[in-house]
Amino acid sequence: MADPANTFQIRLADLNDIPTLRALIDKSVRELQRTEYSTEQLDAALGTAYGVDTQLIVDRTYYVVEAPGASRVTIIAACGGWSMRKTLYGSDHGPFRNSELLEPARDAAKIRAFFVHPDWVRRGIASLILKTCEDAAYARGFRRLEMGATLTGVPMYAARGYVTGERIEVPLPNGLSLTVVRMSKTLE
Repeated sequence: MADPANTFQIRLADLNDIPTLRALIDKSVRELQRTEYSTEQLDAALGTAYGVDTQLIVDRTYYVVEAPGASRVTIIAACGGWSMRKTLYGSDHGPFRNSELLEPARDAAKIRAFFVHPDWVRRGIASLILKTCEDAAYARGFRRLEMGATLTGVPMYAARGYVTGERIEVPLPNGLSLTVVRMSKTLE
């Protein structure tokens, strides 16, 4: 597969992308997170802790990266976004949602819902989305960012200046929990 460095495009996600995003998230989670979490944890997390958050799409803070596929058809290789709302993680059906708006002068914007298709990892796509999110949040007045990072994502975020904080045990519907790590960054 060709290096996408000069061929992928980032754009805002729209509601028509939701079926593709659901499939991407499922594949990403099941393949890329299987060494940090059990199958039972991942099964329970999909649709609650992991999944599409349509509020991000409606707020125009969720991005997709399109990459060239077979027969000149573009595919969505990755997705991720940021939020000006209090929800730290989770899909539309997550139990810990809080759609209250954040105050840029006081609160940290939330980095949210990053997923990369396994065929497109380690090509800088997640970093492209992250930089896009940081720039957009900064333009809206936010100077601090935070997230609930998966154990899989911690090294990538740490390499981009995010500092690890507390571990959070996210309760899952099957009685298990999913460990995420609160991470933060101050923008200059």
